[in-house]
Amino acid sequence: MPQTDTFFRDTFGVAPDDLERYIAAALSEGGDYADLYFEHTTTSSIVVDESLVKTATEGISLGCGVRVLAGEQTGYAYTDDLAPEKILKVARIAARIASGPARISTVGLSAANPPGNFYPVASPPTERVLAEKLSLVRRADEAARAYDARIREVRVGYGDQIRHVLIAGSDGRIVADFQPLVRLSVFTIARENGNFQSGTYGGGGRVGLDFFQGENQPENYAREAARQAIVQLGAREAPAGEMEVVLAPGWPGILLHEAIGHGLEADFNRKGISAFSGRIGQRVASEICTVVDDGTVLYRRGSLNVDDEGAPTHKTVLIEKGILQGYLQDKLSSDVMKSSRTGNGRRESFEHIPMPRMTNTYMLAGKDDPEEIVRSVKRGLYAVYFGGGQVDITSGKFVFSASEAYLIEEGKITAPVKGATLIGDGPTSLTRVTAVGNDLRLDPGIGTCGKDGQSVPVGVGIPTIKVSQMTVGGTAPRAATSFT
Repeated sequence: MPQTDTFFRDTFGVAPDDLERYIAAALSEGGDYADLYFEHTTTSSIVVDESLVKTATEGISLGCGVRVLAGEQTGYAYTDDLAPEKILKVARIAARIASGPARISTVGLSAANPPGNFYPVASPPTERVLAEKLSLVRRADEAARAYDARIREVRVGYGDQIRHVLIAGSDGRIVADFQPLVRLSVFTIARENGNFQSGTYGGGGRVGLDFFQGENQPENYAREAARQAIVQLGAREAPAGEMEVVLAPGWPGILLHEAIGHGLEADFNRKGISAFSGRIGQRVASEICTVVDDGTVLYRRGSLNVDDEGAPTHKTVLIEKGILQGYLQDKLSSDVMKSSRTGNGRRESFEHIPMPRMTNTYMLAGKDDPEEIVRSVKRGLYAVYFGGGQVDITSGKFVFSASEAYLIEEGKITAPVKGATLIGDGPTSLTRVTAVGNDLRLDPGIGTCGKDGQSVPVGVGIPTIKVSQMTVGGTAPRAATSFT
C-alpha cells in the first residue's frame, strides 16, 4: 500500500517544523488541545442514463482544517490553500474561537503508523483509465435492460476516490493514511399497465476495480436491481397493524444503524438527549442480541485504519447479550465523559469538524436456523430491503420504509407487498427480538450516512432476526441513510 507519511511533505512541502508552528499558533490564545487535518482527495464519477453517458467527471480537493478544544468549546477554521501564511491565519482564527485559560505547547511531534491496514489495495481505482470504469457501467446498463422487457429505465452510477490524510495533534502525535473508496450502483424502473416500480442495488468498498468480478460483477448488480423492480409490479398493498416481523440478513441492518446506532453516538449521550443516555450497564435489548461497531473489517466501506482524529479504529461492543456496554466516542466526548476513545471521530472533509459517527455497525450472529425462524411465524412480514428511515434520537422512535417485503402466512413466505413501513422505537424493538439467525451478512458496500449536514461512508449488517411485535403501516419516510 502506498504510504502517506511523506505525501504532504513531498508534494506540498509540509515539514514537521511547519506542523509545530501551526499548532503553536492554534494554541496561542489558550486551549486544551489542538490538531491539524490535512486532506488531498482525488475523485472520478460516471453516470449512464438512457444508455448514454450523462456525466463523467474527475476532480481534486485539497485543504487543511485546524481545530482547538477548550473544555466543551470547539474552534474550527479551514483553508483550501496550503501556503504557510494561510494555515497560520486559520490556526489563529480557530484559537480565537476557542480561547481559554489553559496554555500548553507541543512536546515534539512524532510520526506513528496506523496499527493495521484494513484496505491493502495494490491498484487504486483512481489510477485506472476511464475506459475500464466506463466498461463496468455499460455492462451493468446492458444487463439490466436485458433482464426483462418491462424494465424501461436504467441509471448506473460509478464513483471512486483516493483520500490522503495527515493528522497532527498537540499531544505530539502525527499519523497519516491512504484511503481508497469505490462504488457501483444500479437503479431501475419497471412499467406494466401504468404501474411503475423501482429497484436498486450495487456494491463496493475500500477496494480496487478488481473487486468487480465473480459475484460482484456489474451484471449481477444489474440483474438484482431489475429483479426488485419486477417483483414489485405484482406486489399487493401491505397490511397494517401489530404483527411479527422477520428481518432478512444484510441490508435490513439499516434499521439497526438508524434506530440504535445513532442513539449510541457519544455526543448525544454526553448532552443527555439520547434514549440511551445514562443507561450503561442496563438491559436495553433481548439477551440474544449483541451489537458491535467495527471499523477494522477488511475492505469494508465503513472501515478506517485511523479515524479522522488520528485514533486507531476498533471493534467496539456496544450491546452485549442485551446489556449496554458503552458509546461511540470521539476525542471531545471521551474527554468530557472521561471514557476511552473508540476511533469513531469522523468528518466529511477538511471543511468539517469531527464528531462521533458509526463505521460498520452490525448484530452478531445467533444460533437459530433462518428457515425455522420463518416457519415459527403464523402471520407476519418478511422485510428484505429498506429504502431508508428516520429516528428521533431523544425518544428512539423510528419509521422505516421497506422497499421489498413479503407476507408470512402459516410459516411460509408468500405474496410480495408494497408500501410497508415499520414503526417503533429502538430500545423497545430490541427487547422484543425473540430469535437471531446464524447467517450474519453485511450490506454490499454502498451506504452513506448523514448527520448534522455531513455525509460519511458506512456499513451495516444483521443476521435474520424475528421481532415478536412491531407496528406495520404508515407512509415511506425520506431516507436519512442512503443505500442508492
